[in-house]
This record gives sequence, structure tokens and C-alpha cells, in this order.
Amino acid sequence: MATFVLVPGFWLGGWAWREVTAGLRERGHEVYPVTLTGVAERAHLAGPEVGLETHTTDIVRLVEVEDLHDVLLVGHSGGGLPVTQAADRVGDRIARVVYVESGPVPDGMSQFECNPPQEQERLRAQVGDGHLLPPPAWDPAADPENLAGLDEAALALLRQRSTPHPWRAATDPVRRTTGHPVPTALVASTFPLEVVESMIAQGHPLFAGLAGGQLHALPTGHWPMLSEPKGLADVLDTIAGG
Repeated sequence: MATFVLVPGFWLGGWAWREVTAGLRERGHEVYPVTLTGVAERAHLAGPEVGLETHTTDIVRLVEVEDLHDVLLVGHSGGGLPVTQAADRVGDRIARVVYVESGPVPDGMSQFECNPPQEQERLRAQVGDGHLLPPPAWDPAADPENLAGLDEAALALLRQRSTPHPWRAATDPVRRTTGHPVPTALVASTFPLEVVESMIAQGHPLFAGLAGGQLHALPTGHWPMLSEPKGLADVLDTIAGG
């Protein structure tokens, strides 16, 4: 039996992991799906001070208060950043960091900086003078690759339950303070593993941290916990056994 902590990406709460959580628990694992401060049922806490450090503390405190050890710490998409920081802070309690459609962003870099200039400009315009990033329209016609595999029920759920995300979680840079090495794994859905392997070999800053880690493919869209929950639970179970 393994212990999983599941951290969602932008705009989603712990609810997004419901089917994956059920699948892992059926296999005998202990599972803690996380809702970060300012999102979903915690949206009322989304003040301008909420940022990457807040979300890192959410994860660290869960691990410490529940006295968890040998944790498989899973971060989806933008959730990979607070997961990276949390693993740095409590690395002695983490067995492996699992990046789902994400990766170990290098020290000093923000999620926002991973976007090309045109996308950065679009995102800034969406936020304006506020402190929240609105969720997307969840329109498969406008974003067919990322939304691949989502049926109408899943899309309706996303439109109903997604909430604006604290902007500072995207713009605050990752800060590692201990340099404690933690094994990694990747679950890639929208990009081929051959590309990942090539980027790792080249020392690309967004992929170099995956060197020596497990690499798994789960072909679907960017939200596999909703488009392929059983498949994702299967992959996570395999990682736990590795």
C-alpha cells in the first residue's frame, strides 16, 4: 500500500481527483486529494496575498499534520510548482514526486514564464488589475488537443465547478531552499515520450529535472484525471509498485 497526495492544476479543487482517488483506494492505497487555498470550496480565501508559497504551505502542512511518510506526491499541470517546492521542504517524507502533464520547473522560474510571449500577453489581459486568473471556456473547438477525451459530462463539470485561480501562483518563481534530491516520475498525455527523452538528453531546463525518473505515457488530453481516470489510476498504481 502506498500513500498518495494528489494536487490539482489551475482552476480545479480536490474534486477533480474523485474517480482517481476511488480507483487508488480500491487498490488499497491511502489517498489525500488536495484543494489549494483560493480555489473551489476554498475560493473565498482567494486574496491578493495568496501565491505559490501559500499553496506550498497547504501541501507541507497536510503532510506534516497527517504525519505522512513515503508519500507519492502527485502534481497535475500548474500543481507541479507547489509540489516541487513542497518536496524540497519535506523531502525526507516524500518517496517520489509524480508530475502529471507537468514537470520540475527550475529554481527562479515561474509557471507564467513557461508560456510564449503572445500567451503571456493574453493571460495578463485576462487578469487585468485583479489578482485572479479566470478559467478557460472549456470549448473543445477552441482547444481540441488539451480537451481531448473529455465527454460532455466532464466538460459540463469543468464549466460548473472550475473557479478563478490566484494569479501569484502562476507568477511567483519556484524557490528551492534545501536541494534535497527526490526521485521523480512523469505521466505525459499530450506530448510523446520520445520528445521528453530528447529534451532530457539535451538538458532542457523544463525537463532536466526528470533525468533518471520514471517516464509513462497516457495518451489523452491535458486533464487525464477526468478523461482517463481509470488509466491514470493504473499508471499511478504502477509507479507505486516501482
